[in-house]
Amino acid sequence: MRVVLFSAISVCSAVLAQTSVGSYIATESPIAKAGLLANIGADGSKSSGALSGVVIASPNTVNPDYLYSWVRDSSLVFKLIIDQFTTGADTTLLGLIQDFITAESTLQQVSNPSGTVETGGLGEPKFNINETAFTGAWGRLTPRKDGPALRSTAMITYANWLLKNTSVSNVVSTLWPVIKLDLDYVAANWNQTGFDLWEELDSSSFFTTAVQHRSLREGATFATALGQDATTYTTQADNVLCFLQSYWDSTSGYITANTGGGRSGIDANTALASIHTFDPAAGCDASTFQPCSDKALASLKVYTDSFRSIYGINSGIASNAAVATGRYPEDVYQGGNPWYLTTAAVAEQLYDALITWSAQGSLDVTATSLAFFQQFDSSVAVGTYASSTSTFKTLTAAVQTFADGFLAIHAEYTPSGGGLAEQFDRDTGVPLSALDLTWSYAAALTMFSAHAGTVPLSWGAAGLVVPTTCLPGPPAPVATVTFNVDATTVEGENIYLTGSVSQLQNWDPTTALILSPANYPIWSITVEVPASTIIDYKYIRQQDGVVTWESDPNNEFTSPSVNGSTTLNDTWR
Repeated sequence: MRVVLFSAISVCSAVLAQTSVGSYIATESPIAKAGLLANIGADGSKSSGALSGVVIASPNTVNPDYLYSWVRDSSLVFKLIIDQFTTGADTTLLGLIQDFITAESTLQQVSNPSGTVETGGLGEPKFNINETAFTGAWGRLTPRKDGPALRSTAMITYANWLLKNTSVSNVVSTLWPVIKLDLDYVAANWNQTGFDLWEELDSSSFFTTAVQHRSLREGATFATALGQDATTYTTQADNVLCFLQSYWDSTSGYITANTGGGRSGIDANTALASIHTFDPAAGCDASTFQPCSDKALASLKVYTDSFRSIYGINSGIASNAAVATGRYPEDVYQGGNPWYLTTAAVAEQLYDALITWSAQGSLDVTATSLAFFQQFDSSVAVGTYASSTSTFKTLTAAVQTFADGFLAIHAEYTPSGGGLAEQFDRDTGVPLSALDLTWSYAAALTMFSAHAGTVPLSWGAAGLVVPTTCLPGPPAPVATVTFNVDATTVEGENIYLTGSVSQLQNWDPTTALILSPANYPIWSITVEVPASTIIDYKYIRQQDGVVTWESDPNNEFTSPSVNGSTTLNDTWR
């Protein structure tokens, strides 16, 4: 007997939710568009001090100060703007796009703490809004590798439109030099670690690798159209695609978003990567982790479920209904709350999946995606279901309701004026952190577009074959830490160390690391740990199988950056 978990009551609720969602989209769309434009350039009503074409992250200047221009944010915002212009949705945006290209070409040449344009400066994550280098301590990280990839993708979209409306020579002389700088950076640096999407972990990042792959694929096609040499871009795109597969954790059944840092790896970065590398021509391809691929759907379920029990506002919500989501479950930034853009990303991935299933006239349930689909129909089995089948109709209707639920949560916690902050409180839903976050507005608009069934252009993900031999990816970045603890012991008693990362045995006292008493009563050990990572640890005593832990709280420190070292001097508590 088939058990369908969405009852008649659920269907009725879905109709009401759809009405509410439609009303919210109609109201919020112009507000989000105006909010986004208000944060761009000299003419933006909230971007005072910014030069033309410069995107501010937020007008917020206190707790947190986001009055800066991030290459990542700017590129994602202008990809939306360029899409709207090139599709004819808004033909008034041409001047703004040209200002953006001028501004970014200037920033490419600005020497900064990451280097010059020739020595790594393209990886710098943010700049002052007057197009000068940011040299402060906050955000002073190793280069971020996603900015050049995202910027080149946005510019290639505009450049392809320009090719159709002007001439090859015009594009070669104006846009190609700017785009080539970014593509060359990606091709040369994809296999180097950098800070992740959230600028917290120095490791390899799924989002970064995914958008790098897209940029190199598009870059190769674009270069060929201009009569330029695309060999390096094609070769490196194959290598990146090969490395991209390594993020899939078949044992845990989800994409591990980051390769280092003492976290679960469950992260919004995977949903964001999926929607920003959506290629409708690729169907549900799993090697590029398309939105409807079994691996992307399995990861989405693990990701959304991880927030069900940790946010107060998610309390009491059914296990197969939408919830507010944040960056990652271990997040503590600003208290660790849901984000507007991450909740929107879940809805958008689901809408993208529905677009693809509708276009191909079927959906596949695999062993990998089975748990995702069984939350809607507990009796569904592995198989391919044509659009004419009741199973296809049941599942797609349920996914539509699920997606609308995330959009409805977005609506529920949007204040009456429509302004979108960065986060909303995990217990009360009140907006907090940076106000008028430009990325939040852009994410809302792309979610609305996906809800409407808008199909983006293909970027070359269809029919790709993962190479059988892969170049090695970036090594996990590590730092060296010496732990010293002053502890007086009795005969036969030893001091051990354990903590929150695998190198410290993940809190397992049975495999804890024994310290040396060579300088008694100082016990010591030197360990390689993930670089630039917040790590908790404790010392324990063991004698004749009896384990005694240090008293609370945990000891905590942030490890040095890659290849750095430090010494911690503690006293037994």
